[in-house]
Amino acid sequence: MRLSDHRGYGISGATAGARDAFERALGAHLTWHGGADGHLEEALRDAPHFTMAHVLRAYRHLGSREVVRVRLARWAHARAASLPANARERLHIAVIRTALADDVTAAKALLDHLLEEYPLDVLALQAGHALDYVTGDEERMAGRVASVLPSWSRDLPGYSSVLAMQAFSLMECARHEEATEHGLEALALDPSDVRAHHALTHVHEMTGDAAAGARWLQERREVWSIDSPAATHLWWHTALFRLAQGELGAALELYDERVRAGRSVRVADMIDASALLWRIELRGGEVGRRWGELAAAWTAHIDDGFCTFNDLHAMLALVGARDWTGANRLVEELQCRHALGTRHGETTRLVGLAASEGILAFGRAEYARAAELLSALPDFARRIGGSQAQRDVLYLTLRESARRMHRPRITAAA
Repeated sequence: MRLSDHRGYGISGATAGARDAFERALGAHLTWHGGADGHLEEALRDAPHFTMAHVLRAYRHLGSREVVRVRLARWAHARAASLPANARERLHIAVIRTALADDVTAAKALLDHLLEEYPLDVLALQAGHALDYVTGDEERMAGRVASVLPSWSRDLPGYSSVLAMQAFSLMECARHEEATEHGLEALALDPSDVRAHHALTHVHEMTGDAAAGARWLQERREVWSIDSPAATHLWWHTALFRLAQGELGAALELYDERVRAGRSVRVADMIDASALLWRIELRGGEVGRRWGELAAAWTAHIDDGFCTFNDLHAMLALVGARDWTGANRLVEELQCRHALGTRHGETTRLVGLAASEGILAFGRAEYARAAELLSALPDFARRIGGSQAQRDVLYLTLRESARRMHRPRITAAA
């Protein structure tokens, strides 16, 4: 019997039970809830030759900030490529193969083609959205979702996540009213969609409404803080809202009790920790010995040579801890890698090396040098990916460098 997924597209190697487990995994993946990997295991136990289950597993590895986990995508891709596949599934396998070969531009083009043929393929849309995000391609991110929206309707599974993707995309393009409309529509369909909550949190951040943003998260805390891989990140946002209101102590308390409570070694969690401590210090807060623990966790990633966004947050922690040996080692690694013909080599040339040296100069109180290095980055900063709110740490450091350059020197009285 030929089976189809819940949007009507044919799937190879599945059973009805495996298909339903796959859909639960896909739903968790799209809405940022836990349990996706468990549902995938259930699907593959029931149908080991289920091609799209292996494809989803590959995408989940591929979308990680952990270089070790990304390497696992090769195994999942090889398994999917060895199985019978229809035309749509073969396109997914080609996308993963191309991305693993470090040709993100070609992978995004393949996803464009896939979505032209299969506009309801929400996994392809998610994959394209993720690649646009990590390459800072904001206009394409919004355009990609807009191109498929006319094919969707409220009764199709995954529609709330499509709207949430568009809400985030529009927010990154500074189209805040439209972003709010899409985000609220997503939540009307699925109030538990963490991704939609996150998109609207960013709207509050980018419109400078910290008090409303803090209320937004507090009122919905039971949705996003329980069983979501994005919980730490949303606690980070909570701390930023408190920081924006001048509540440095509250932000530091959130760091201790939420952002860094479990001493997570997940790179995504360490990114949030570095970014929060750095912002607290820029505002004059005292963080004590917290930098030392975080810098020690980052040390294992100095030679990853994988992601400029990761490199910058590692540098924040190393400089914050005054670990000059580690910071210099990271600069040396970037100097070696910036000439490589890889995407990491390109982003290191455009942003990573200069930004890391600028952060290091700031830490050494060489404020003129820091300002010189950081002021040349705005045209290229988006290429490292992340959100505007996350990349803002570079602008904040530049602004503080300029302030300290012109700060009057205090001399002892004669």
